[in-house]
Amino acid sequence: MQPTNLPHMLRHLLLLALLLPLSCRAAEEWQTLFNGKDLTGWRANVMPESFTVVDGAIRAHATKPSAHMFYAGDTKEGFVPFKNFIFEATCRGEPNSNSGIFIHTDMTTRDSALHLAKGYEIQLNSTAKEKRKTGSLYAVVDLAQSPVDETQWFQVRITVNGKRIQIHLNDKPVVDYTEPDNVTRPPERAGRLINPQGGGIALQAHDPGSVLYFKDIRIQRLP
Repeated sequence: MQPTNLPHMLRHLLLLALLLPLSCRAAEEWQTLFNGKDLTGWRANVMPESFTVVDGAIRAHATKPSAHMFYAGDTKEGFVPFKNFIFEATCRGEPNSNSGIFIHTDMTTRDSALHLAKGYEIQLNSTAKEKRKTGSLYAVVDLAQSPVDETQWFQVRITVNGKRIQIHLNDKPVVDYTEPDNVTRPPERAGRLINPQGGGIALQAHDPGSVLYFKDIRIQRLP
């Protein structure tokens, strides 16, 4: 080795030494939301019997349309608000099933079917009648074809940073949407907006004919 290369190598090693603790701290920021054993930390808005734990996964199967289960942690409120974050879950559905993951939402409903009135829905769907397929940012950026086979386990990653929402399925980007300033929604979806204070995360049990499973659920808050 030439002597002139030594300072460069030392600088490189020093940089690696400085970055390593940062990487470790970043990894420690991940928060597990589901313990794989029971529904501790989760709260249903209605029909709690629609959610059970089967083989280490949350099973969402509504007794009637529709129920939602919110991550509430150890708080007495109905949900924990998350503003900027990366959310991950591994999902699988029975054939011909419909469900969704809601972000920036709360327990406000908008109709007799108890659809959530606020926030965005990331669609999980393998039914023929529903044209908005898995990975859609429901009624905002819709996918006509599903990028995955819902009967096999697949990963959903949702990143929210400011007004930008990104959706990845099995590490493949499928949606990259930034909410415009002063955006106007149809009246029935007036609450489909980013909440500046953040909002809840909820899993949907859509109807008695749909069964979805969720596991490996975790979140990392972003600045």
